[in-house]
Amino acid sequence: MTVAERRLLTETIELAGRQASSRVVFGPHETNLGDDRALGSRHAAYYAARAAGGAGIIITETASVHPSDWPYERAPRADGCGPGWQAIVAACRQEGALVVASLGHAGAQGSSAYSQMALWAPSPVADVVNREMPMVMEQAEVDQLVEGFHTSAVVARQADLDGIEIDIGPYSLLRQFHSGLTNQRSDRYGEDRLLLTRQVIGAVRDALGDDRIVALRFCADELAPWAGITPEMAAEALASLAPLVDMVTVVRGGPYSTSSYRPDAHTGANFNRELCESMRSAVGGTALVALQGSVVSVADAQDALDGGVCDLVEMTRAQIADPRLVARVRENQAERIRPCVRCNQACRVRDNRNPIVSCIGEPRSGHETTEDEPEEGAPRTRRPVRIVGSGVAGLECARVLALMGHTVEVLEAAPVPGGTLRRAARGHGRENLGALVDWLLDECGRLGVTIRCGVTATADDLGGDVILATGSRPQPHRHPNDGTVAVVDALSVLDGDELPFGPVLVHDPVGGPVGIGIAEWLAGEGIEVALAAPDPIAGTLLSLTGDLADANTRLQQAGVKRELRVRLRELADGQALLEDVWTAERRRIPVATVVDASHREPEETLYLTRPGTTRIGDCVAPRSALEAVLEGRRAAMAVEA
Repeated sequence: MTVAERRLLTETIELAGRQASSRVVFGPHETNLGDDRALGSRHAAYYAARAAGGAGIIITETASVHPSDWPYERAPRADGCGPGWQAIVAACRQEGALVVASLGHAGAQGSSAYSQMALWAPSPVADVVNREMPMVMEQAEVDQLVEGFHTSAVVARQADLDGIEIDIGPYSLLRQFHSGLTNQRSDRYGEDRLLLTRQVIGAVRDALGDDRIVALRFCADELAPWAGITPEMAAEALASLAPLVDMVTVVRGGPYSTSSYRPDAHTGANFNRELCESMRSAVGGTALVALQGSVVSVADAQDALDGGVCDLVEMTRAQIADPRLVARVRENQAERIRPCVRCNQACRVRDNRNPIVSCIGEPRSGHETTEDEPEEGAPRTRRPVRIVGSGVAGLECARVLALMGHTVEVLEAAPVPGGTLRRAARGHGRENLGALVDWLLDECGRLGVTIRCGVTATADDLGGDVILATGSRPQPHRHPNDGTVAVVDALSVLDGDELPFGPVLVHDPVGGPVGIGIAEWLAGEGIEVALAAPDPIAGTLLSLTGDLADANTRLQQAGVKRELRVRLRELADGQALLEDVWTAERRRIPVATVVDASHREPEETLYLTRPGTTRIGDCVAPRSALEAVLEGRRAAMAVEA
C-alpha cells in the first residue's frame, strides 16, 4: 500500500452521503447517565467531549424500542429519547461527528425487575444469567417489535440523527432469533432465522429514508459452537444482510459468553481482528465494516486499517480514557494519549450499584457537567507545592498542579515511583496497570515536576503548601500464630519478595482482583497455592468488572485449590485452621506461608504530626485507583482556587 493509498485513522469517511470527521467510532455502551429512561444533559456533555476530541461517529446508548424491554434501571427508552437525541446532535455535529442512535431489545437477556412484565423470546429458553423463563413471542409480539423499531426510527429522524444502528449483539433479541441456542421455533421465523432481522431493517430504512445511515451491530460468534452462531454461519448471514445496510460492526458473544464482548485485560487486545477480517470478506464491499474488540492503541487501529481488516475502528474504552484521542494524533502527540488499561473497573456499569460510567485514569469521564477540567496555563499566583508520595494520587496531583503552572516537588520514600498501582501491575492481565503510572510519570516529566525517590519525609518537610499522598500499609495480622507459618503482605509478594518453600495460602477476605491475581501468578510459578475466601465463590467483587466466571476458570486451570466459605482462625504446627462461615465446622490444611490480601489501613504517621494537612488517596482510606486519581486532581485544583 502506497502512502497515497493509505487510509488514515484521522481522515474523513463518507456513509450514506454523510461525512464523518474520522474513521474512529465511539460505540454504544451503558452509562447510567440518564434521567429516568431518557437521554439528558449529561449524555450530551459526555458525547460532545468525544466529538470535540475527534471521534467521527458517535453511537448513543442502546434505547429500547418497546415497553416490554427494560434491561437495567436507567436503560433509555426510544420513544422518550427525542429531546435528548436532539441535544446530542446539536452538541456533536458542530465538531464534525455523525450521531447514530443504537436501537434494540434485550429479549430473554433483559430483566422483569423494573417492567414487571414477562420477557420476550423466540422460544421457551431461560437465560443462563437471569434464570427467568420468557414468554414465546407470537405473531402479535413480532409485529409489535417491528413496529417498535419503525416508530423509534421515526423519532430518531425527527431528532435529525444521522442514522440508526440495529443491535444484533450479545444482549439482543434479534441475535436470539439468529441462534440455534435460543431459536427452536417451527414457524417461518424458525425456518428462516434472519427473517425478523430483514423485517426490522426494512422498517428502519422505511422510517429513515435512503439519505441516513442504517447500521448493524452484528454478533458473528456466540462462542458456543455446539448450537450457537459460528463465524461460518455469520459470514453467510452477513452476505445476505450487508447489501441492505451501510455499515456493520463485527462483535462476538452470546448468552454463555457475554463477558467476551468487552472483556478486561486478561483477554488480549484486538481479539476480534481475525473475525472482523473474515466478515469483511463476506460482506464483499457492500457495506463498510468496523472493527470492535479492545482496540485501545492508535497504532493497532491504524494497522487494522492498513491491513484491510476494516474500514472504521471502534475505540470506545480508549476514548473514555482519553476523549481527545483523535485530536492528539492530529496534533502529532500520540504519545500523550492517556492509556486505557482495560481494567473495566469504572467503565463497566451494568451492575446492582448503578454507578455512572467513568475511568480510573480520567475520572471526569461521565462527570463532564459536575467535574471541572484542569486548564493549562499560568496560575494567578505561582506557588511551590510539595507532595509526599508518588502513587497515582500524588502523581495526578503533581501533573495537574504543574499543568496549571505551579512549581511541584514530589518526595517518595521508595526507590522507584508509582506506589501501589505500580506494585500491583504484576501477573497475567495486570501488567497493563503500569501503563497509567508510566503515562503520569511522562506527563510529570514533560511539565517539569521534580520527583525525589528514596527520601523519607519528616514533619520538617510539611511547611508551606503540602499535600500528603502517603498511601496505605498492611493491617496487623490478628490471627494467632505459633511462628511455624510465615505471614506476608500481598504487596510485598508483588514486590518479588522470596517466599519460604512449601504450600501457600492466599487469604482473601476482600474478594477483589489482588488476591485472585496473586493466586494465579504464584500458581503459574509452579507453587502449590490455595485461596481462602468467606464467600461461596472466589473473587466475588470481580462480578463488577465482568471477570468473575473467567477468573474462577483460570484458577481451576492453574491448579489453585479454592477454600471457599471459610474464615481463617489460627496458624499452628505448619497448618491453617479454617472455619466454615455457615456451619462453624473446622478443618486444617498444610501451609508454609499465608499471603494476606486483606483490606489495608491508611498510612497516616506523617499526617498525625500535622493534623489538618491535605490528604489524598489511600492515606485517607484505601480504595481504588479511581478515587486516588480523582482526589489528586481535586486537591490540585483546590490549590489553584
